Amino acid sequence: MTTTAQPAAPGAQPQELADGVDLVIDALRLNGIDTIFGLPGIPITDLTRRAQAAGMRVISFRHEQSAGYAASIAGFLTQQPGICLTVSAPGFLNGLNALAHATTNCFPMILISGSSEREIVDLQQGDYEELDQLAVARPLAKAAYRVLHARDIGVGIARAIRAAVSGRPGGVYLDLPAQLLAQTMDAAAGRNSLIKVVDPAPRQIPAPEAVQRALELLKSAKRPLIILGKGAAYARADDEIRALIERTGIPYLPMSMAKGLLPDTHEQCASAARSYVLPGADVVMLIGARLNWLLSHGKGRTWGGKGAKDRGAQKFIQIDISPQEADSNVRIDAPVVGDIGSCVAALLAGMAAGFGRPPTDWLGSIAERKSGNIEKMAEMLARNPAPMNFHSALNVVRDIVKANPDAILVNEGANALDFTRSIVDMYQPRKRIDVGTWGIMGIGMGYCVAAAVVTGKPVIAVEGDSAFGFSGMEVETICRYDLPVCIVVMNNNGVYRGVDVNPTGGRDAAPTAFVKGARYDRIMEAFGGAGAHAATPAQLRRAMEEAVRSRRPTLINAVIDESAGTESGRITSLNPAARKK
Repeated sequence: MTTTAQPAAPGAQPQELADGVDLVIDALRLNGIDTIFGLPGIPITDLTRRAQAAGMRVISFRHEQSAGYAASIAGFLTQQPGICLTVSAPGFLNGLNALAHATTNCFPMILISGSSEREIVDLQQGDYEELDQLAVARPLAKAAYRVLHARDIGVGIARAIRAAVSGRPGGVYLDLPAQLLAQTMDAAAGRNSLIKVVDPAPRQIPAPEAVQRALELLKSAKRPLIILGKGAAYARADDEIRALIERTGIPYLPMSMAKGLLPDTHEQCASAARSYVLPGADVVMLIGARLNWLLSHGKGRTWGGKGAKDRGAQKFIQIDISPQEADSNVRIDAPVVGDIGSCVAALLAGMAAGFGRPPTDWLGSIAERKSGNIEKMAEMLARNPAPMNFHSALNVVRDIVKANPDAILVNEGANALDFTRSIVDMYQPRKRIDVGTWGIMGIGMGYCVAAAVVTGKPVIAVEGDSAFGFSGMEVETICRYDLPVCIVVMNNNGVYRGVDVNPTGGRDAAPTAFVKGARYDRIMEAFGGAGAHAATPAQLRRAMEEAVRSRRPTLINAVIDESAGTESGRITSLNPAARKK
């Protein structure tokens, strides 16, 4: 704790004082938090300087939104709340997108923002960057707190940590008014006021009757299916989940950020037969997955019908830490509420020695469809068109990831996202991180920075050219911290495609068109990183191999056929105008 001495009466020892900055830093460090993502400025500049002086790692970004995304994914990767530190009002608002993203995706994160004085804000007297930030943050956060007195900093940070990681994780907002940081108190009393959080995310054991109900339903299934969500990846119950899948013999479908919990090449992985197993299954077990839009809400054509009434005889088992998640879209016949590790362990313990495996006709029909689809994919990947398309470029990425399975793959875009999900296999858990539940753009560079910082592993980012534009300036951050990040920009000159033109014939480009032949690689070179221009798969392969080998910050401008994409990727149906075409 950094302290200051207050003058004392003659002959007396000077009083040792601690200020709000000291207490914030020491409270974080006491709870094992050693990294802050943020952007310095009034009133938190000294906090960033003194945190670094105290031995914390302070990663400074060019925009608060990227810092927030970094904090959110750091939380996912570590199970410890990622910390994003911003200035007041505009800086806070820039970080708010990431806070909402963390809450929606169940990532533990704490957005800490300096703010204006309460007295002035409440009377709306026009303070510097005046905004009632707590009121703004509350609807978008799992919890929101404001600390007004230095003696309460320990309590505020302890509550924020516990709220972020307990139960269903999420984003938490912590408001620190400027005058709080300057408040002083007796240093010894300050140390005593800090709280080390004990068991912040306690196990939640499922009810025995819930486990038994789920087992009975699973035993009755003729065509069972397990769906793994990113909650399963976050839970780090890897061994238990693998044991459940392999012991039961049930085919499984991993959602994008659950890929690698078991290798995508595992014989029970049904990804290549997704359109067959979803409507064909009679009992579906969801492990850390939600029946939201990514799974067509558990109904409709994806599941073999046109609406809720067509759901048929499908039954659902859902393992989730939140009981409110059950029945959110369709009836959940066997909810199992608890932390995923405890729930899966209880299911394994409850299985009799002779627990049956799925019928061979179900497994055989899946294997047949998988084989046919894999052959079709192999044919598409083997083609070598000029210019490259998504398949020929991602065939290279697929090989690089296979050769470097411990590398973390960051992925965002529309077509760049969808094609990568289906083409690039993952082999280890928590190695694929992407746009998540909202499907938003702009997460890429923040994710890259956080993944490299908190894991020390090489990072490969596959970016659509549009998606890269949201946070592309953070390549300077990547270079400044000399991070082992290889960015591949799939450059097809526009949003979805680069072929659109202004229908009026005017000088303005079409809304979806970018500058033709842009050289994104030169942006990285401007900050001292390595740039490469790849017009063929061979050039892309050489550049990626060198980037992974050298661990230098690298950006590869991969030239893709500008007509190769499709509008909105694979969710064209959500675009009202597209539905009319």
